[in-house]
Amino acid sequence: MITAILVINNQGKARVARFYNDVAVDRQKNIISNLFRIVSRRADDSCCCFAQDETLFGPDQKIIYRHFATLYFVFVADAAESELGVLDLIQVFVQVLDSCFENVCELDLIYHFDRVNYILDEIVMSGMVLETNAELVLTAIKETKKLESEGISFLGGWDDLEVTSSDLNSSFVDRLLNASQSSA
Repeated sequence: MITAILVINNQGKARVARFYNDVAVDRQKNIISNLFRIVSRRADDSCCCFAQDETLFGPDQKIIYRHFATLYFVFVADAAESELGVLDLIQVFVQVLDSCFENVCELDLIYHFDRVNYILDEIVMSGMVLETNAELVLTAIKETKKLESEGISFLGGWDDLEVTSSDLNSSFVDRLLNASQSSA
């Protein structure tokens, strides 16, 4: 299982931070700074992309990372996950980001955090790997964009209802029920 996914810039600021266990905010900051210290001190050319720090996560947790341009993509996984499999998962994540943003950069992660999180949710959910095929992830993203452009929402046709402050009573609920019955 994947414990955490982080994207950290060269200055040590987290641009994406996803923890799949309950971790307090102050502990998250400590983990991010320690992970940055671990991965930034290693030379890209002479070191492998695997590290371990038992004080951060425990003895059976592995740190797998890749350094692309100004960003460190760091995944923390338990002993059940293959290091090479997670390294490939990082590559898939970066490929999908690069395809969606055309040469992804740090600003894309900042200004389009909702899309980045959606992409990450297509690949990993609750610490479990969902998809490792970049083409299937891109297909799912394109289908979602198509649905968004057509105006279809999760509410199934309720987006044409106008809501005012006077509607926030039982008549509003009646309107929603009538709308759902008419669209069914």
